[in-house]
Amino acid sequence: MSPDEYCQQKAVQSGSSFYYSFLFLPAERRRAITALYAFCREVDDTVDDATDAGIARNKLQWWRQEVQAMVKGTPSHPVMQALQPHMAPYSLDPKHLLAIIDGMEMDLDQTRYLDYPGLKRYCWHVASVVGILSASIFGATQPQTLQYAEKLGLAFQLTNIIRDVGEDARKGRIYLPVSELQQFNVTAADILNARHGENFEKLMAFQAERAKAIYAEAFALLPAADRRAQRPGLIMAAIYRTLLDEIERDGFHVLNQKISLTPIRKLWLAWKTYIRA
Repeated sequence: MSPDEYCQQKAVQSGSSFYYSFLFLPAERRRAITALYAFCREVDDTVDDATDAGIARNKLQWWRQEVQAMVKGTPSHPVMQALQPHMAPYSLDPKHLLAIIDGMEMDLDQTRYLDYPGLKRYCWHVASVVGILSASIFGATQPQTLQYAEKLGLAFQLTNIIRDVGEDARKGRIYLPVSELQQFNVTAADILNARHGENFEKLMAFQAERAKAIYAEAFALLPAADRRAQRPGLIMAAIYRTLLDEIERDGFHVLNQKISLTPIRKLWLAWKTYIRA
């Protein structure tokens, strides 16, 4: 199996919505974004699948060494071998790859965030940086496009947090800021024990409104000159915004279930967004 085939398999197996945005890219850019996505999956799985934090830290350190090896032209992992040829052509900064690894390690260091600024810092590492790298691969020509991508990445991660409240709680993690739980009179025990109530719904409605506002802020930043090139990000945004609407329409019943869109609906949204953009 070639490095590119390895990354393609990783992307397909994940079942992620991101895969649908890759379908409309030219072959070379599609290979680059698939390799980046595979890198993110590898380091994320290092933490999510870990039963021992010490082993997970050692593995993340190995990935840091792989980034440095890639810079020197000697990567050993197929994901890094696939990503290496695209670093210079798309102006990808290895420091951003290291920042993603640092974000994954944050999940080993803490399972709660006291306030939104703290959560936002985490989101920058695990999502906004990915947005910046992705926009560069798609073909950003304006500095403002990277600002759009950074903010869009934040919106995506906030949507993920809303969708995955129950799943994360079962792993002992609560990403909703402690200060906001207190604001809406929701306790950590309510989340961990899947107690859905009126206060929880109000808390989640607050989270959803903030995410929607950030989507709007991101769209406002995207320059017209780059809109066509950034269609993959807009496809992802259409899928994620629709998902957010579905979660809200369902009354934020996310503690005991994971709400998702069907593959055919994702494909329809991708095609519709591609045509409109």
